[in-house]
Amino acid sequence: QVQLVESGGGLVQPGGSLRLSCAASRSIFRLRSMGWYRQAPGKERELVAAITLYSSTVTDSVKGRFTISRDNAKNTVYLQMNSLKPEDTAVYYCNADLDGDDYWGQGTQVTVSS
Repeated sequence: QVQLVESGGGLVQPGGSLRLSCAASRSIFRLRSMGWYRQAPGKERELVAAITLYSSTVTDSVKGRFTISRDNAKNTVYLQMNSLKPEDTAVYYCNADLDGDDYWGQGTQVTVSS
């Protein structure tokens, strides 16, 4: 019931920044939550950040460097990524919780390397 399209990934040097976008095909106002996950090579998928109408969180490993935000008028959620480290290299996926059902985007590759 909701299509998610990520964009903004790419190759950056350590210490650089990227801004990921997740555009939803419907209003995000009534979604229970939206979030960003990532999966690095050889590792399990992990939650990076999540946002609702009332709160937002980021995982400890990116706290102080990453910020999640939303623009309801554009039906878009963002992940601002600063001070990137090689350990941040992963495929980043947008997620939405609609009435208890999970929806996922196709993912966007983020590579942090010199």
